[in-house]
Amino acid sequence: MFSKIVSFITNIFKTKTNWVTISLSVIVLGVFIFLVTFNNVYTKTYEIERFNRAKETIRSPITIENEQETQRKTREISNSVQDRYVISDEITEERINYINEIFEALDKLDEEIENTDNSSQDSKQDDSNDKEDNKDLSDITTQEKLHHLKQILSQEITENINDSVLMNFIEISPEEREEGKEVFLTSLTDVFEKGVRTENIKSAITEVKDTIKYSTMNDELKSGLNNLTDFAIVENSFFDAEKTAEARKEAESNVEPVVIRAGEIIVREGQTITNEKYEELNLVGLLNKERNIYPIVGLFLLIVLFTFVVFNEMFLLDRKKQLNSRKVFAILLITVIVIGLMKIISLYMSHTNQIFYVVPVATGVLLVKQLINERLAIVLASLYSIIGCVIFNGEISGSLNMETGIYFLFAQMAAIIFLKNLKDRFAVIKAGIGMSAINVITVLLFIFLSFEKYTLADLFVQSGMGIASAFLSAVLTIGLLPFFETALGILTDMKLLQLASPNQPLLKKILTEAPGTYHHSIMVANLSETACEAIGANGLLARVGAYYHDIGKTVQPQYFIENQLAVRNPHDFIEPKQSAEIIISHPYNGADMLKEHKFPKEIIDIAREHHGTSLLKFFYFKEKESNGKVDENEFRYPGPKPQTKEAAVVCICDSVEAAVRSLEEPTELKIEEIVSSIVNDRLSDGQLNESPITISDLNIVQKTVCETLKGIFHSRIQYPTKEAN
Repeated sequence: MFSKIVSFITNIFKTKTNWVTISLSVIVLGVFIFLVTFNNVYTKTYEIERFNRAKETIRSPITIENEQETQRKTREISNSVQDRYVISDEITEERINYINEIFEALDKLDEEIENTDNSSQDSKQDDSNDKEDNKDLSDITTQEKLHHLKQILSQEITENINDSVLMNFIEISPEEREEGKEVFLTSLTDVFEKGVRTENIKSAITEVKDTIKYSTMNDELKSGLNNLTDFAIVENSFFDAEKTAEARKEAESNVEPVVIRAGEIIVREGQTITNEKYEELNLVGLLNKERNIYPIVGLFLLIVLFTFVVFNEMFLLDRKKQLNSRKVFAILLITVIVIGLMKIISLYMSHTNQIFYVVPVATGVLLVKQLINERLAIVLASLYSIIGCVIFNGEISGSLNMETGIYFLFAQMAAIIFLKNLKDRFAVIKAGIGMSAINVITVLLFIFLSFEKYTLADLFVQSGMGIASAFLSAVLTIGLLPFFETALGILTDMKLLQLASPNQPLLKKILTEAPGTYHHSIMVANLSETACEAIGANGLLARVGAYYHDIGKTVQPQYFIENQLAVRNPHDFIEPKQSAEIIISHPYNGADMLKEHKFPKEIIDIAREHHGTSLLKFFYFKEKESNGKVDENEFRYPGPKPQTKEAAVVCICDSVEAAVRSLEEPTELKIEEIVSSIVNDRLSDGQLNESPITISDLNIVQKTVCETLKGIFHSRIQYPTKEAN
């Protein structure tokens, strides 16, 4: 999402002139600074009496907690917590078991009667005693069945359920009883799971009876179940004082403090100023004294000076071709981050602490020096220090915290001074160590110059803040740098060093799959770096670009001569057009691979552009031998041509290295001739027309490349052989 926003802003910038782009940038920056520092220089106060009507809408100038309102809110929340109850599973299970027992006993009684009837029919010849027993079980009356049923039921059931209820169930068929049992137990279980308390036991009974009432059972069964409901439902949910106390305590802990926030409306126009509103106005300090508009004018002038200096520095960078829309956005974003950090930390400042010591203010200049240049970093360091004086003034209009400004200035200058070798992976960490020392010295400076008495603990605490500031600056720089490199596409030396590591997966891929190409790339990298540094271009970029410029050859490495070791050339077995297609595809295959691995655009461009639209002469003339009407465009790379000095140098060095390596005896004269020939060929073919490289640059490149190659292919002593002796 953020990358899309950056891309959108970048596209807008590309449609404007550089002047307009820079102007819009500094205006946005000025507005941001004004919004951030407004309440540090201006706070309007009022002369208001209770119970009068407000003549205008009044907003809070600060963020502060209303402790009395917080306490009142806490009491309300605590009182609103409902009592907690615990449901007794034992009681629930007991009542359910009683109901099951009743129906099981009824089923058992029916089963015994049925078994007795069957036994009577199959045993007509039994003795008289057996007949008498059979008669007792099969022909007994309902009253006798009730008596037999009560003998097998629990005492709790027989004592609390009327005999008429039991007799009712005895007379109902087993199938109907089973249906009633299922409905009754389901409803009973639902009620118990909700919890039956003393105050809602009647409603629970009513709920079960309503379920029975609207069921499809016969009236006789409904009547029996209704009578059984009064027995089954008892209290199973009991007040839990401990859980209730815990719930109230948790609710109280979740109460957010009632905070009057900066910008929040305290009283609206025409509203009566009650005692409550009056106390809020007094709490935020709006009744203390009058203030005026002059601090706002002063802030405006400060912002004008700030933006003028930034505009001038951007304009100078643009004139030197060292500024683009992404770098403009980076400057804005870094400034917003630094000033935003100041503002956030200033909110925690009080008269009793010196929290500005911990602000990682050096983050901005560390990033700017690596992303753009040192001069801009120094200028911004001074400007950030001035803004710090305003932000940390305790929101007292008309005052500047000079101690903060001095501390910020020394901290940032230390960062710029100690960040020396940008190609060193640990440069930021080393700079952080140096910043720590300077920060501690500055803190001690303020302590010793002060008339106030400081304890040893104060020395350690404030010095620790200074060290923490340096540490945070280094950490934030290391953390944010990849963001600017990736999201904004700004390439730094640190990123290039990472890509130049032999442990990079793509470099390993070239080494293992195309070792000849790997050696060729190393040679091209050495030549390109030396040549670029000679003409003031980015040598490290050229070196890293050369490392990866032929990564596309790993797709079909055997079709490139440097990788054909002790094997027949596969081009001997295919048509020249097919060979040309394979060779021509490697820059674009490489660009796609680099894009897939999220490489910087500059490296991808070098891989795509290093052959420009040049002609693949060998296969072109080979095809022409058999086809006089061959189209030359079919044997040309589709481009684009090199767009930068670095890409142009890699383009030249790529051809030079391959050509010189093909020489059997590379003498100095042959090297000079072949380098001159390749440079002239690239010029005459128009391959360098779209790059900013000049004829003067090309002369230097040609000379530098020749000297480097002569050093590589220097003549060696002919050692005498035995025959010569």
